[in-house]
Amino acid sequence: MHQPEYRDLQTGEFKLPWTYLHVIKDYVDMVAHLEAVPKAKAVVNFAPILLEQIEEYARQVNGYLHDRISITDPLLAALVDPSIPADPEERMRLVKDCMRANRERQIDRYPTFKRLIEMADWLEHHYDSLTYVNSQFISDVLAWYHLIWMGETIKLTDSRIKRLIEKGSGYTLHDRIEIIEVIAEQLTSVICRYKALARKGQVELSVTPYAHPIMPLLLDLNSTHEAMPDAPLPELDTYPGGEERVKWHLDKGVQTFKRLFGFKPKGCWPSEGGVSGQTLKILGDFGFDWTASGGSVLHNSLNLPENGKKPGIHHPFKLQETDVACFFRDDGLSDLIGFEYSKWHADDAVGDLIHHLENIAVHESGDKVVSIIMDGENAWEYYPANGYYFLSALYQRLASHPHIELTTFSECLQNKVDVKPLVKMVAGSWVYGTFSTWIGDADKNRGWDMLGDAKWTFDKVISVGRLTDKQMQQAELQLAVCEGSDWFWWFGDYNPGEAVSNFEKQFRLNLANLYRLLGEEPPAYLAMSFTQGSGAPAMGGAMRPGVELI
Repeated sequence: MHQPEYRDLQTGEFKLPWTYLHVIKDYVDMVAHLEAVPKAKAVVNFAPILLEQIEEYARQVNGYLHDRISITDPLLAALVDPSIPADPEERMRLVKDCMRANRERQIDRYPTFKRLIEMADWLEHHYDSLTYVNSQFISDVLAWYHLIWMGETIKLTDSRIKRLIEKGSGYTLHDRIEIIEVIAEQLTSVICRYKALARKGQVELSVTPYAHPIMPLLLDLNSTHEAMPDAPLPELDTYPGGEERVKWHLDKGVQTFKRLFGFKPKGCWPSEGGVSGQTLKILGDFGFDWTASGGSVLHNSLNLPENGKKPGIHHPFKLQETDVACFFRDDGLSDLIGFEYSKWHADDAVGDLIHHLENIAVHESGDKVVSIIMDGENAWEYYPANGYYFLSALYQRLASHPHIELTTFSECLQNKVDVKPLVKMVAGSWVYGTFSTWIGDADKNRGWDMLGDAKWTFDKVISVGRLTDKQMQQAELQLAVCEGSDWFWWFGDYNPGEAVSNFEKQFRLNLANLYRLLGEEPPAYLAMSFTQGSGAPAMGGAMRPGVELI
């Protein structure tokens, strides 16, 4: 699971609400499904910057409930604000924020909320009518939005949420405070629930570099050409001090993980499965036993003449002169869950997946490790009931299957599963086996050049020693946020316009904040938008398949 840093670190304000919304919808459902089937096992990965945001949300929401301390997420604060804004523009902004949900699965599922959103659609085109919208409409929209984002396991078990959904309209401040009490409980307990499963050995927890950077690109921008020989690159020749930054992210990530879970993880899911030979060497030097990437990376690598005979893909591999085993995602099976099974009846989908696994067991000799690696948050909103029926059936049927064993990567290695040798690796990610999602077109390359400018300024200021220790720590954290992968993911006109705008603005704000922390004036270009979107990719662009569809 991962979300980028949505806070303006200088003001503390959360600019987008996706961290707390995915906690109450996806992270609590995922852990509940595992708790419900004690024989099930899984590997769950957390990005450290996500863990810190969950921790901060829990602190703020509990601070509000106990001492009425202000919440710095505007949408969550609006949920419990006694006064609904009188200004029509502010009201419309709140309404539009509450329209950001899956229409078919989240909004249309509830006829009362669907009617409210249809009214909101009309208001967008009849702006003058906002003057006549009363406070109850806004209150109901805010309440319903947070109710539809509740995880299915909460809707089925929490009497408060059941009652509030049944109420349907006329939500009071007391009702809205009840909703935030449920949100507080989920934010406060979710990390502990995963930790409890890890202690039982049912879940293996792994880590990502602190702020989710694409490590191979920080190490060497030219690694792009290993899988995309003709891709245009930024004007920036190399990211300055890239290896030092990669080690900083890994060290900071492990520190954060240990603080919250109490132990050092054995595995590292590199951000977006981004790997290269140099990346694997560093991960081994850090003491990780395993890492993982996409099946297309393995296919690209096995096609190199240096790697000779082509073994089956359902094994971990170890690149020569490295000490870390690398597991590779079965892109076909993983993408079926991410992109296809949401359209199927849950029992049929689970049956089909198990049929594929049984075929692998029959037709491939020796030990087989089939790595199904999934986005932890974005797939389920496309399923009926947030994937409840699919996931329930999946874990129950796999846990009781006579010939399929659910396991973890560390257990595979402990059980001496066959680790195949790899002479050479083609650098890439789990998305298409390339880095095309983060580099190689004009807008993404422009982002890298802007980041490079900021890093050169950072290095210059650090070299003269004019920052205090505290200022240095703040600047390092701010730089780390700027190095995150998500900003680059969304740059490009093939993405949806609103998402591109939101992430591009946040990226420019992050860079500007870094310059100010360094005591430097931000470049004028940071005041101007440099990328827009008008596309309509599958699943809204928040997910990508592992194999590029031509």
